[in-house]
Amino acid sequence: MVACAIVEGAVRQMRPIARGMGAEMEPDRAHFADLMESVAQRQDRAAFAELFAHFAPRVKGYILRLGAGEALAEELAQEVMVTVWRKAGLYERTQAAVSTWIFRIARNRRIDAARREAAHRLDPDDAPLPPTEFEAPDEAASANERAARVRAALEHLPGEQVSLLRAAYYEGLSHSEIAARAKLPLGTVKSRLRLAFARLRADLDGEV
Repeated sequence: MVACAIVEGAVRQMRPIARGMGAEMEPDRAHFADLMESVAQRQDRAAFAELFAHFAPRVKGYILRLGAGEALAEELAQEVMVTVWRKAGLYERTQAAVSTWIFRIARNRRIDAARREAAHRLDPDDAPLPPTEFEAPDEAASANERAARVRAALEHLPGEQVSLLRAAYYEGLSHSEIAARAKLPLGTVKSRLRLAFARLRADLDGEV
């Protein structure tokens, strides 16, 4: 796979580039934007290697702080940087800093992974996955926008589904506890939660 080969090449170049930048040095916003344009317009591997050297370890650290394990964080960081290579042409320097754009991709990859984990654990009668804060550095505006989208999506759900979601993901109740409180069959609780997830996913999918 070409993209994987590009990432592997970037990894090999990462250490000498990082040493040249210095441990605390942060290239300015325009410099990163120039690198992105080089990748987008010329598939510049040296430019990508510099982006990789700076952002790959930071993306991995960010994903670790979101609760992912070491292996998953490494895997997702690689996916994020492959996406940077493939979708560099979608970046618009007038809309956001490169760091904001990359961390948004990282946040969404972590959300996707959390959804997959939740889907695997939806049927067993275990305590639900707790809510996780996904706000990335320098991305308060984006986080607020997503929160607004979530609130809007919740408004489209029937009241009984919203109450079940709140009980599961804000109060941390198990499916059995929710069923007992709502005086509903356990199967009904699970099916309503599945339906609510499906509707939320349809409303919220489509981000970078």
